This record gives sequence, structure tokens and C-alpha cells, in this order.
Amino acid sequence: MTSTNTRVEAEDSGPSGYAAARLRLLQEEARSGPPRRTALAELTDDWLTGLFTAGSQGLRGVSLIAVGGYGRGELSPRSDLDLLLLHDGTDPGAVAALADRVWYPVWDLGLDLDHSVRTPAEARKTAADDLKVQLGLLDARHVAGDLGLTAGLRTAVLADWRNQAPKRLPQLQELCAERAERQGELQYLLEPDLKEARGGLRDATALRAVAASWLADAPREGLADARRRLLDVRDALHLATGRATDRLALQEQDQVAAELGLLDADTLLRQVYEAARVVSYASDVTWREVGRVLRSRAVRPRLRAMLGGGKPVTERSPLAEGVVEQDGEVGLARAARPERDPVLPLRAAAAAAQADLPLSLHAVRRMAAAVRPLPTPWPAEAREQLVTLLGSGRPTIEVWEALEAEGLITRLLPDWERVRCRPQRNAVHIWTVDRHLIETAVRASELTRRVGRPDLLLVSALLHDIGKGWPGDHSVAGEIIARDVAARIGFDRADVAVLATLVRHHLLLVDTATRRDLEDPATVRSVAEAVGSQGTLELLHALTEADALATGPAAWSSWRGSLVADLVKRVSAVLSGDAPEEPEAAAPTAEMERLAIEACRTGGPVLSLRAQTEPLDSEAEPPAAPADPEPLGVELLIAVPDQPGVLPSVAGVLAMHRLTVRTAELRALDLPDGVDGSVLLLNWRVAAEYGSLPQAARLRADLVRALDGSLDISARLAERDAAYPRRRGVVAPPARVTVASAASRLATVIEVRAHDAPGLLHRIGRALETARVRVRSMHVSTLGANAVDAFYVTGAKGEPLPGEEAASVARAVEEALRS
Repeated sequence: MTSTNTRVEAEDSGPSGYAAARLRLLQEEARSGPPRRTALAELTDDWLTGLFTAGSQGLRGVSLIAVGGYGRGELSPRSDLDLLLLHDGTDPGAVAALADRVWYPVWDLGLDLDHSVRTPAEARKTAADDLKVQLGLLDARHVAGDLGLTAGLRTAVLADWRNQAPKRLPQLQELCAERAERQGELQYLLEPDLKEARGGLRDATALRAVAASWLADAPREGLADARRRLLDVRDALHLATGRATDRLALQEQDQVAAELGLLDADTLLRQVYEAARVVSYASDVTWREVGRVLRSRAVRPRLRAMLGGGKPVTERSPLAEGVVEQDGEVGLARAARPERDPVLPLRAAAAAAQADLPLSLHAVRRMAAAVRPLPTPWPAEAREQLVTLLGSGRPTIEVWEALEAEGLITRLLPDWERVRCRPQRNAVHIWTVDRHLIETAVRASELTRRVGRPDLLLVSALLHDIGKGWPGDHSVAGEIIARDVAARIGFDRADVAVLATLVRHHLLLVDTATRRDLEDPATVRSVAEAVGSQGTLELLHALTEADALATGPAAWSSWRGSLVADLVKRVSAVLSGDAPEEPEAAAPTAEMERLAIEACRTGGPVLSLRAQTEPLDSEAEPPAAPADPEPLGVELLIAVPDQPGVLPSVAGVLAMHRLTVRTAELRALDLPDGVDGSVLLLNWRVAAEYGSLPQAARLRADLVRALDGSLDISARLAERDAAYPRRRGVVAPPARVTVASAASRLATVIEVRAHDAPGLLHRIGRALETARVRVRSMHVSTLGANAVDAFYVTGAKGEPLPGEEAASVARAVEEALRS
């Protein structure tokens, strides 16, 4: 059906005809995007014109005006209608009756309506008092009635806006900043608000308002296409959900991607991020230009007076060869020749970051248009300028984004294209892959005084996740890419090898420290063999911290940092020739002996809770020095007469009390002479999920009941698990349990990767108890919703399990977690 026929049917059939024509239009697969939005606006115009005409017989001096998104002709399937009934004030009663004849049919169809009835004077006064009203009127479009009345209001509103721009634009900028603070940045969010988040449709509309002020204008290249893509995604979201929503929720992303003909949800997010990045960059440039113009207007009268009415002289301060500072931005010197100076983009970027100034849009575009590719390998100056840029701290981000907006980054580093705007569907990560790499470099710049080769630290920070654009293990793929990139930018063979090692093993320290037994010599030797040298270990330690800090708040803590520092100290000893001896059982402390004797005397569990704020290794340099020490958790010591079921009972009781286990050790304690019996000692570090810690007496009472069988922990945890809210559409992958071969010579290491949930350790403990193995220690690591736990287990005589038996235990645990 043609658009003309659809409009005719709407006119002939009244509201029901409009509804049917609207539905048919939205179901036309051949029409989508701007043509559908335009057709929907035209269809709605015709229907509203019919309503207005029928209700305004003999009434003059009245017009119906579309404002806001409807005024721009950008009607999405579930958009509301923004309407203004404008009148000259001669017959308010008749106008009120007309309003009812227009508004009520809209409401009867279930359409959202934002409406107002005003005279031109009232409309201008309301706009003067309310910036949002004024912004909506900037897009006013005549629908029906007195065209002259509409034109007069449009002219007056635009004149008001331009006259008030020096006052209004700072207010608009403040509104945009407040909204960004509330909603976050569209280009990094996994569930973004397409309209309200920074870089979304609201910001694109704000740029139109700035352009209408004639004070400044946004960079137009790519902006219209970015806006169109965001509107297309919102259209598909409305059709997929049947709701007027701008929130691109996880459970709807696959359906929205299919609606748009995209491969998958990641492809969808990447397109959204790319569009948002264009809008965000245009906003940065535009607001910077607004500020420059307003400052210039403020000082111009003084300058003219000082210069006798002559033209002000713009100062240009040299920053580097071919690079100057002018008007608070970094630009190119008059003598600069980008076509003859391939290092110029890196030199200008490094100078801008060092001076904490933005790169001018003109300079970046001129370099992008004229600069020649760097030779391979890069000259030493290019490599040094890259390192300077990466080591400039927080200003690096804005400068890097300016280069990337004009395609200069992918020309310098072609492998960057695969990680650009790539989403990370992981609750721990708060950035896309490319922004995470830059954030890591920023964090690494704060640690350069700790290493002998800060250049290698900064470049490894930039490249450590570069393999995430390829299938398979990103560390393995990244090592290959890092070798190629390092050689291309001019590092020698030895440095290339170090960079490749850092990328390949950038997760080694934190994974080992949180999931392996550091008392086991095999653990420390394996890390030493992978690292190879003291210098590489030093760099890897700093890279590990920078990577974790750049990931998000859940990825690093004083506790995690102290574990890594302890591992680094042990590995350093091995690399310096001090091989670790076979561990001996640590002598129990006086408190441990006291608890053990009390447990023997009473025949039941005895425990103590003690806050822990010092790092595990008191001699190690702490990773940070906050004013108030960050609690590393609470040390929980439990002594229990040796009996079956201790591990699952303790884990279950802790889960019931909402305590998260960070580390755990379990061993039999040798009692002093003259004391009969055998005692198991559990030394765990725990933290409350929320709220305050439970009282030790309550923990002990529940533990007593769990051990004697009167407390059914499994049933209690099952009830709580059933009451947990589950997000629609989010299905956790199944648990995976493996045997980590060669991880220890003293025990068999069973590694569990599972969705974190209440009672997980209890279920694992029951499975291990059923398999009749003894748990020597366990190391717990929880990242977002994912738990990665390592259990060091032995047979009844304290020896590692034979291969087939170990595999059988792993299968049994996996089956228990999947049932």
C-alpha cells in the first residue's frame, strides 16, 4: 500500500482508520528508518489536520503545531506526540473546546500526548522561564490552521534564542552534564538509554540547538548518520518490546539486532557505541567552541580599548616542532607540513596531553587528510612520542579520542580496529575493550617510577587485551599481535620478547595469587618459569595492578593487591636463586592452640572473628595509601573436633549468614602433649555481603546444629535461592570443573568455574565430602557473577589423587553443581 493511499484511508475512516493505517505502516518490512519515520509523521499530520479542521469550523487565529521530536518529523513507533495549540486569544472558550476535540481522540487510541494551549506571548514567556520548553519550540513545525500565526511564533522564538544564547547555552551545557552524570556514557553501557545517556539522542538535539544560536556549530561529518543509527535502533526497540522505551535492555538486544538485520547483539552494541562516540566527540568540540566564543566576547571590549580599536592579536605559543598552543587548544604551526612529517600526529598528540590541552579539530582533520604513513619500523622519535602520549596520565584519553575520531589511530595501529568500540559482556568491566586499554595506560603512567623500563610498561598496557578482537584465548592471540606491533613500532628483539611475555601472561599473577596455594613450591616455580627475569616480573606486577584498576572497582582491592605482592616476593626469590624449600606446617599461634584445646574440651566447634586491615605481607609495599585502611575482610578461626562434613557445614552456615568467603584453609592441628583428640582448624577470611557481621555466638549455634544434623542447610539455602530475583532472559552458563595438572606436587588441584550463588561453596563441599577426599586448602575468587575456586585435595593418607580418580572427582563435583 502506498503512503498516499494510507493517508487517504486515515482521512476517510477517522481514528479507527488512522490506527489501522498506522499499524500497516509499522508492519511494512520494506520501509524502515527515515522513510518510515517521515511517513508516520505525515500520516499523523493528516489525521490531526482532519481532527483540527472538523473542530475549528468558523474559528480563526488558531494553529496546531508539532514540537520536539514530532516537530522534527522523527516519530518512532511508540513516540509520544508533542503538540501546541496556538491561538491569538480572541476566543478562549472556543479554543478550549477545539483542544478537547483534538486531544481526546489521541488519548482514546492510547497514544501518549504532551500538549499545551497558549498564545504567542504565553509561549514565549514559558520558553523564557523553562529551557526545555524553549528547546522544544526550536523544532516547531506547522501542522494545521493559521500558518501566519505559526510562522510568527517560530521567528520570535528563534530570535529570542539567538539573543539569549550567551545566557542560555551555558545553562544547556549544564543540563547536558547533569544528565551525563545521572545516565552515564552511552558508548560504554551494556544497557544504555539511547536518549538520555551522554552521546545519545538528547545530546544530538542539543547540538541542533547550539547551531540554531549561530554562536557555534558542531562538526557535521558523520553526525547525521550517527543520529539516524540511534533513531533506527530506537525504532527497532519499540517494535520489539511494544513499549515506549529508550532503554536497550540485555534481554531485548538479540531481538533488536534481528529487527535491524544485524548478526548479533554485540554487533548491535558496537554500532550504538560508534554512533554515540561521534555524538560525544561532536559535543566536546562544540561546547569547547561555545566557551571560546563566549570568553572572546567577554574580553573583546577591553582588548579593543587597549589596542585603540584595532583587531586583537591571537597569541601562538610553541609547544613542539610544528605544534603551537592557541586559544586554549593545540594546533599546527604555520610552518607545519603534515605531508612531509609523518611523526607530526604523535608529536602534536604528545604535546597536547603533556600540556593538558585539547587538540583542535582543524589540526586533527588537517593531519588526517595530509599526513603520510610512518615507515616500518617507526623512527625512534615516533616511538618516543607514543610513549610520551601514553605516559601523560588522564589527559591522554581526550587526545586519543580526538585522533581516533578522524581515523588516525587505526592508521597508526591497524590492529586497533578489531577492539574499537568492542563491548565486554562482563559485570566486572565498565569500559569497552579500546577504552579499557587506554584506561590501563593511564593507570600505568602512575606506576612508572616502580619499574626500570616505563616505556615497556606503557606499551604493554596499551596492547595487553589487543587479542580480544580475535577468536580463542585473547592472551594467546594478543601475544602474536603484540610481537608484530612491537617490531613495527621499532623495539629491538629483546624488548619485543618482553612485551610479548607481558601480554601473554598479563593475568598470570592475579589468577595465581587468588586461585593457587602460594605455599606450594610448584606454584611459585611455574610463575618464575613463565616470567623468566626480575625485570619482566617487575613490569608484570605493575601491569597487573594497572589492568585491574582500569577494569572496575570489583577487580582490585587491598586484599587482592597484598596476595599479588606476596606472590611477586616469592617469585623474585626464585628468580634470584633462592629456591623455595618444601613447606613445613606452620606452627599454630597461641590463639589457634587455645581454640583447639577448647574444642577438645567442649566436644563442639569454637570460633573467633577478628577484623583484618593489614596486608598479608606486612613488609610488602601496599598498593595504595588511603586515609582509612580498607578492610581486607574478617579473619574467622574455627576449631572443630575432627569429624565428617566439616567443610560443607561451615560453608553452608556462612552462606546462610550472607558471608562471602575470600580465602580458606583447612588442616588438622597437632595438639600439645597431654591433650587427646584430633582437631580440624579452619582459617578463613570472610566479608559481609551487606549489612553488619553476625555475632560469633549465632554462627557457633548454627554450626553446632549443622554438624549434629538438626539444621537442614541445603533446604534453607534452596528456599533462599528460590526467592532470589532472576533477570528475564539471563541464563548462566553451566559450571565447569577441571583438574589443574602439574599445579602442585603436594595435592591435586580441582578448579571450579561457576555462576556465583548462595551456597555454592556448601554444594562443592558436599560433593567433595561424598567423593571421600580431604580438602587441604581452597582459594576463592569472585569476579562479578562468576566464581573461580581452586581446591587442593588429597586422599585419606594425604597424597595427591591418581589421575583417573582426580578426573572422577571433578566429574562428580560438576554433576552436583548442574543438578
